[in-house]
Amino acid sequence: MRKCALANRNALLAAMAKTAKLYVPTDGADEKSKLAGAYYAEWKDGAALSGKLNTTRSPKDFFFPQTENMMTFKMTGKKLEIFDARREHEDFILFGVRACDVRSFTVLDNVFLSDPVDTYYANRRAHGTIVSMACTKPAGTCFCRTFGIDAADPEGDVVCWEDGEYIYLTSKTEKGEKLLNAVADVTEACGDDAADAVKALVNERLDKLPLADLTSDAFGGGKTDKFFNDPAWDELSEACLGCGTCTFVCPTCQCYDIKDFNTGREVIRFRCWDSCMYSDFTMMAHGTNRPNHVQRFRQRFMHKLVYYPENNGGLFSCVGCGRCLSRCPISMNIVKVMKKLGGNENAE
Repeated sequence: MRKCALANRNALLAAMAKTAKLYVPTDGADEKSKLAGAYYAEWKDGAALSGKLNTTRSPKDFFFPQTENMMTFKMTGKKLEIFDARREHEDFILFGVRACDVRSFTVLDNVFLSDPVDTYYANRRAHGTIVSMACTKPAGTCFCRTFGIDAADPEGDVVCWEDGEYIYLTSKTEKGEKLLNAVADVTEACGDDAADAVKALVNERLDKLPLADLTSDAFGGGKTDKFFNDPAWDELSEACLGCGTCTFVCPTCQCYDIKDFNTGREVIRFRCWDSCMYSDFTMMAHGTNRPNHVQRFRQRFMHKLVYYPENNGGLFSCVGCGRCLSRCPISMNIVKVMKKLGGNENAE
């Protein structure tokens, strides 16, 4: 384990930026989404980092962007040419990623790196290094513990803790070890127990969160028959607007659509995020297989809580980041669904 005085954080970030393009959470309006709050931006010397717990949108954009060109078709007479639109991505570092978002990468990996491998996603994952940060001030909307995530000791290539005086760093992968070696001149060695006090503080605060007692015990693989025809879906979905905000900010939603755009000179095939909450999702020649809103609402939460864990060794497709709790315009979220279906009729 190594440490760096918090007063020298700029030097630490500068050393990281010399090894690869560095992205950090900052405050303002995200140029892509126009959403105000914290978002990831390329680090500039002396730039201030956000003090917020988490970014408004998750960092999954770096591996699974909202829109991306896949290939280009060009027709010359009867000759069809196909061009790969990808470019090799340079190495980059994501600094300050919270435990929930790091786990979301594992959820996405199971989807995009399983056979057949999504080479667009795989290429970005290969070039990215994750520097995670323990959550010293978790929010009331956080419930990552529900899904076995340790906010006091996150996953990642490099894991960091802050105690107001120092930043402590340890590596967990070969990528992480390489990065720590690169910043050795601005850090110093310390004992492996140096961050124990921070971990204890984080766990103490997690114990006091409003959702600390929320469990996933009632859910998981093999529960389709139990929940699929539950009449509670009608009541739960009644207020839902179907706006898709929850899927837009969710770090684990992986649905997308593929479309072609004719520029007049060539046809560009691109993919973009889609949402199971939309009425035209998976639209086919005969229509859609989920024609009403209740079915679409049920699909979203059954996938998170039942379908995904059934096919991925018990791993849930929710990481308890709380974004859907804070962004839903009518305050409908996965916590209310879990409480209702799990037997707690006093869900707020």
